[in-house]
Amino acid sequence: MSGVDPAICALCDRPLGRKRERHHVVPKSKGGRAVVDIHPICHRKIHRVFTNGELAGLGTIEALKGFPEIAKFIRWLAKKPPDFHAPTR
Repeated sequence: MSGVDPAICALCDRPLGRKRERHHVVPKSKGGRAVVDIHPICHRKIHRVFTNGELAGLGTIEALKGFPEIAKFIRWLAKKPPDFHAPTR
């Protein structure tokens, strides 16, 4: 996606650390091609909250950020270091 800083996580807007993953904004299985770099913990949270069908319907990272569970997760993660990891629930 153009206009996205590759050194910043597209979901939580924190700097990326050594570990990063590529997230298809619309899942490949649903025809998506655009990818963004995100933290592994953010990637797991997205896929624990949304099905591929739901992600395809939302279509943007900004739409994900509007969901209360994701917004709460982002607030909790805000002051954690870039390579922070914890089990996602």
